[in-house]
Amino acid sequence: MKGPSASPSPPPSPSASEVLRAGELEKRSASLLQLWKKKRAVLSADRLRLCPPEGAAGGGGGQRAKELRFGAIQKVDCVERTGKYVYFTVVTTDRREIDFRCPGESGWNASLALALIAFQNRAALQRVQGRPQQPPDHDHHHDDGPRERRLPRGP
Repeated sequence: MKGPSASPSPPPSPSASEVLRAGELEKRSASLLQLWKKKRAVLSADRLRLCPPEGAAGGGGGQRAKELRFGAIQKVDCVERTGKYVYFTVVTTDRREIDFRCPGESGWNASLALALIAFQNRAALQRVQGRPQQPPDHDHHHDDGPRERRLPRGP
């Protein structure tokens, strides 16, 4: 049986600045009225950038782009499909919840969830690769030869 001498290498991870997806998302405002506001979303390998919608007067009425870095996101949660929209929540590491919605056929929630999982997997691999190597025989005891079995003493 002949096979490759080395295991196949994983595909290269996308660069942090590479755009994985761009389009429109709606974000629920944190104001008392909780209105849905359209945002131009740009998804990359390490963040979701939210910009004022294209064509907004004065660059979005003075609004600046906001970034949700994946290092500060715990999970994408609460996916609910109602009518023409899919609603989902981004939960941050400080337990803040940010609500979004998108047209059901757009799949933004899935794109965001998959990009976050890929980021978290890369981060976990980097943590493991950064640890010092443990000796292969790393048990709770040292194996210095046969162990003596001790019996309890009787009265």
